[in-house]
Amino acid sequence: MRKPFYPVSLNLEGRVCLVIGASDDREAIEKEAALREAGADVRRVYDPAGLREEDLRDVFFVISTPQDEALSARLRAYADRNRFLLCCIDQPRFGFVAMAAIAKAGLVRVAISTTGVAPRVAKALQRALQSVLDAKFVRFVEILARRRDRVRAEHPAPEESAVRRAAMIEAARGFEVDVSLRYPEWFEESDAGG
Repeated sequence: MRKPFYPVSLNLEGRVCLVIGASDDREAIEKEAALREAGADVRRVYDPAGLREEDLRDVFFVISTPQDEALSARLRAYADRNRFLLCCIDQPRFGFVAMAAIAKAGLVRVAISTTGVAPRVAKALQRALQSVLDAKFVRFVEILARRRDRVRAEHPAPEESAVRRAAMIEAARGFEVDVSLRYPEWFEESDAGG
């Protein structure tokens, strides 16, 4: 059993990021768009055959989408020497980063990771969460953010942190989330036997 990866969100504002993947590669296109949305300075390599180590010297984060073990091993060696974060899609043993399925609404991001063992399950969870993170939820979070700013302005002293915390707990009181899961028949049948 592999160990789970440590979940983290990256501040990529102004950071150089590189996406490797063909021009029609849906995964590469999506990753490039997500990096741009996060404020990254995105570079793109469509044909990795010409990629040189020098091309990676000032890069912070590399996402490689080709399912090419030789390329992924080469990128890992470059990453070890040049100290950049590396994600090789569907090849977690080569990288330091595994992509999570993301449900998003406004500034809220919910990341779901199965450490690469069940990507379809992560996608199902992402779709379910995305369906409830609607415009009303976005407004709720925006209002909470404004309320948080107001509470901080009214109680700025460090010794008032308990007051700030209590005010925000009270503001979120009543917000609830309901979750239910359904499993495939084959699993229910096998699970019934213990």
